[in-house]
Amino acid sequence: MKKLSLALFAISMMAMASLAQGKANYSGVWKLDAAKSTFEGPMRVDSITLTVAQTAKDLKVDTESKRNPPASMPAGAGQPPTNMPPGAGQPPMGGPPAGGPPRGFGGRGFGMMGDGSVTYSLEGKETKVEMDGPNGKIPVIYKAAVETDGSLKLSNTRSFTGPMGEITTTVKETWKLSADGTTLTVDREATTPRGAQTSKLVFVKG
Repeated sequence: MKKLSLALFAISMMAMASLAQGKANYSGVWKLDAAKSTFEGPMRVDSITLTVAQTAKDLKVDTESKRNPPASMPAGAGQPPTNMPPGAGQPPMGGPPAGGPPRGFGGRGFGMMGDGSVTYSLEGKETKVEMDGPNGKIPVIYKAAVETDGSLKLSNTRSFTGPMGEITTTVKETWKLSADGTTLTVDREATTPRGAQTSKLVFVKG
């Protein structure tokens, strides 16, 4: 028993040392623990699943979410009819919702990536992509950095033309792993012309 305890202690220390040296690996399938998460505004997401693949050069994040309709709307309201093709009636992947910038979880997906796939460079490079929006192309700039404590700093900035003119939205996230690597905590701040919203999202490894 003593040897087992010492072995477990050594493994725990090695995991913590790895995080401290910036060698944390976020790869895996992560599911939102809504009960442990805190957020501003109405929670309209039933579930969020992140599938993460990390290498020395980049971080690929696939996001899938299921949304709840507002309390005043019947089940299924706001969703495309079942006889429409996938994605019909929805904003473009990662783009702003129709009618204005994203607000909390009311938009499509996680806000940081939207439902779909995003790849961040871990070599200090910006990644710029263009997405189809309701009024044309929307440029989006993604950035990522690995901190000395092993945490990740992710951000995206996008600009598009709305009814009131040019609109810029910025989302910043800090990702942190627990010492045993089974819990991912994401501190998120989304800034739009309507103001800033902060959230703390807790994911468990699936």
